Amino acid sequence: MSDLLQTPLHDLHVRLGAKMVPFAGYAMPVQYGLGVMKEHLHTRAKAGLFDVSHMGQVIVAGEGAAIALESLIPVDIAGLAENRQRYGFFTNEAGGITDDLMLANRSDHIFLVVNAACKDADIAHMKAHLEPHVKVTQITDRALLALQGPAAETVLSSLNPAAAEMSFMDVATLTLNGAECWVSRSGYTGEDGYEISVPNDAAEALAHALLDHVDVEPIGLGARDSLRLEGGLCLYGHDIDTGTTPAQAALTWAIQKVRRTGGARAGGFPGADVILAELEAGAPRKRVGLLPEGRAPMREGVPLYAGAEGGSQIGTITSGGFGPSVEAPVAMGYVTADFAAPDTKVYGELRGKRLPLTVTKMPFTPANFKR
Repeated sequence: MSDLLQTPLHDLHVRLGAKMVPFAGYAMPVQYGLGVMKEHLHTRAKAGLFDVSHMGQVIVAGEGAAIALESLIPVDIAGLAENRQRYGFFTNEAGGITDDLMLANRSDHIFLVVNAACKDADIAHMKAHLEPHVKVTQITDRALLALQGPAAETVLSSLNPAAAEMSFMDVATLTLNGAECWVSRSGYTGEDGYEISVPNDAAEALAHALLDHVDVEPIGLGARDSLRLEGGLCLYGHDIDTGTTPAQAALTWAIQKVRRTGGARAGGFPGADVILAELEAGAPRKRVGLLPEGRAPMREGVPLYAGAEGGSQIGTITSGGFGPSVEAPVAMGYVTADFAAPDTKVYGELRGKRLPLTVTKMPFTPANFKR
């Protein structure tokens, strides 16, 4: 663990009794004393505090920054209202996804949050294609916290009432516990909540101020994964990667009409020919939700078949586990388009035995965003 990077909250995690594990080159808390199951349920019932400082924070600034980013990301950035955020992804020439991200219009710049394992490649990619016309700057002097759950609004508005006025995907600069914070009303759990960029030297004090609230518990990566899985949210490198297109990944909702065929700014991004064609005609395979029968979870890598015996493989599970809120195993994965309709029965091969699963819509638990 000595060769791993540490977030500004590392010492706090250790004092809180976290079990630390390697993740994307960082020492990160996988769970605390409550354990993964109780941390998950606490976040669904009240509020959980997550350290996501390992993720990349980036500013793209300069005249035409939004249009410039549209040459790499197939979503409507130029039309994004000021102090609003949306989901997006970088694509390659084959139409595959090289990372997914959040981006926000902060008036004179675009603020992006990218995945930890991809951040160096993402920043190099933007610098190579966008500079010197716009400036790409990695933010290294700020931590990133996520406060998630139905009590998140009450908790954060106790530090600044303006937090309660924000709606889902709003962004704002708020003073929290004396520190200037960049806040979005968003998250990775399917619950209401906030992501908070805070100066490194103020991060631990802010974390303490939030944890002092009776409804807040620290939450590790284990529960973060089960929460996002129940929420039907992709994990990069597992559910989406360079070999999956937006249509295959069931992420077509993220590509606005203005970037599609016939739109005012259609195409112009890597893989546009492949991506736009699949938006029109459909993809040969699709990411779907899956409900295994019985109590045994089916995890990443389990092959999927059409029948209980024989036949060729029709897909693969990419994420799976026990859903504490659902009180049953849940999974997501890819199947050929013929088997992607809800209520279709497929079979996962586990230790040489095929067990039934049912294709289902996601999320597995209703989203609780404040619209």
